[in-house]
Amino acid sequence: MGEALLIALIAIVLFIVFKLGRFILKLLFGVIANSILGLIAIFAFNYFLGFSIPIGYATMVPTAIFGLPAVGTLVILRFFGVPL
Repeated sequence: MGEALLIALIAIVLFIVFKLGRFILKLLFGVIANSILGLIAIFAFNYFLGFSIPIGYATMVPTAIFGLPAVGTLVILRFFGVPL
């Protein structure tokens, strides 16, 4: 009886660990994809349209979290003369 309970407990713990690991990997992949797309968009705006959006913590943290909508917000802020 004790061995069956131990095996069930280990199975439950492994199930939770794999579910959390899958969630963390999915979240990490999303942040990496947002960062790459945002960085490409910032480079494109700087190079092709002549904007001067700096690449630093103040611009990359929102871009990594929110992706292209954050880049759009940065472009709008820069367009209206808000220093970044």
